[in-house]
Amino acid sequence: MKLLSPVISHLARMRLWGVENWISYPILAQRNVLQHLVTQAQYTEFGRKYHFSRLFTVKDFKSRIPIHEYDDLKPYIKRMMEGEQNILWNTPINWFAKSSGTTSDKSKFIPISDESLKDIHFKGSKDVVSNYYKNFPDSDLLTGKSLVVGGSHQVYSLDEDIQYGDLSAVLMQNTPFWGHWIRTPELRIALLDEWESKIEQLANTTVNENVTSLAGVPTWTIILIKRILQISGKKTLKEVWPNLELYMHGGVSFTPYREQINKLIGEPINYLEMYNASEGFFAAQNMPDDEGLLLYTDHGIFYEFLPVEEYGKQNAKTIGLKQVELNKNYALVITTNGGLWRYLVGDTIQFTSLKPFKIRVTGRLKHYMNAFGEEVIVDNADNAIAIASAKTNAIVKDYTAAPVFFTEENNGAHQWLIEFETPPEDIKLFTFELDEALKSLNSDYEAKRYKNIALSLPVVHSLQKDTFNKWLKSKGKLGGQHKVPRLNNERKMIEEILVIADLQK
Repeated sequence: MKLLSPVISHLARMRLWGVENWISYPILAQRNVLQHLVTQAQYTEFGRKYHFSRLFTVKDFKSRIPIHEYDDLKPYIKRMMEGEQNILWNTPINWFAKSSGTTSDKSKFIPISDESLKDIHFKGSKDVVSNYYKNFPDSDLLTGKSLVVGGSHQVYSLDEDIQYGDLSAVLMQNTPFWGHWIRTPELRIALLDEWESKIEQLANTTVNENVTSLAGVPTWTIILIKRILQISGKKTLKEVWPNLELYMHGGVSFTPYREQINKLIGEPINYLEMYNASEGFFAAQNMPDDEGLLLYTDHGIFYEFLPVEEYGKQNAKTIGLKQVELNKNYALVITTNGGLWRYLVGDTIQFTSLKPFKIRVTGRLKHYMNAFGEEVIVDNADNAIAIASAKTNAIVKDYTAAPVFFTEENNGAHQWLIEFETPPEDIKLFTFELDEALKSLNSDYEAKRYKNIALSLPVVHSLQKDTFNKWLKSKGKLGGQHKVPRLNNERKMIEEILVIADLQK
């Protein structure tokens, strides 16, 4: 393995020419991707229904095929999971990535083709590494091990040919042979389904490895790091893994966690944000001093962008890369070589650069607060939490918020449930700073807060440790891929958490 790692490292650097080509010509890359997708699928059931053989322009494509949410494609996917083929894609679909929202017991099953594995997920991962070596040519990244704090890796079979699991499970089962040489832990531990014992075994088996990179959602990564420090008796992670040089994160904003992870690691390392999901590997940070995520335009995905004000309208209009504007919220609509056609992912993004095209994730279409016309998105909330924390010397571990609705006696408000790693000395001051930060970040919120006419001061509750984990566990969703939704427009979830919090008193 020690001999092969430099070879893999060399191959990663050699990919740069291809990467730089699609970065330079993104519109052409996207046109070629769409042409390939339509051509490949023209004789599928879906392709015949929408007359793919007669689609010659992007305009034709958009006018012929409606935008789909998961429930629209669910009947096709159900048949595919029962073994039918040539429905949404022209090659066999034998794998499905199970994806579930934290507030629902229902699961989505995203079809994964050989092409989507190769051209979307694995190609995206390799291009991340290539860009990293471009920025850090003396890196020893691939001479050590990568530790991924992922979700459940358990795989389930529907029959001898059809299988499903978390995306991490699907990727692990289909990883090229060389990928197993540069990851830790061993497959036996990676396949564990019970998350709490998995953290324990992850810590015990990796503490003596030469780990050079770490990847995962910040909340679970912090729990793992703390356990490793307990086992090793060390004060910082760099004392445990002196060659650690990179932490790759995604799934939630890194802003509230950066200070805490910096302290746990102990020495400066490189951070890299990625935007990947069961539906695809969409973007990743390619410059260490630029937080924008480079949009991957040559990876089996054709992108459209839905202005958020169009969401919910009949015949909602999308735009392409040529028409997008900076700092405007769009919902992501994708077409993939896994058989997702004009599929509304549910995430909202903004462009931070148009040359090259770079984005940042701002939230979810359905994860926001707009009970009073305030239109608070996750990006506002994350930044407000960070500002309030900095001004009160607090460190926030996790949070969620929901509206408190009008009564005859009181105006509306926002209720925040927060788990602090380091609580503020004065929760009232933290609440004030949170409110001030939200007003500075969102003019609609500021207007609704004017003289408390529509919105009163936020109500902030400091929760005991592990309250959110107990709620996730009660839903059967304790694990690396699951996270607490930041914002809600109704109170069902927050009431459930308050019940758990009250039981702890």
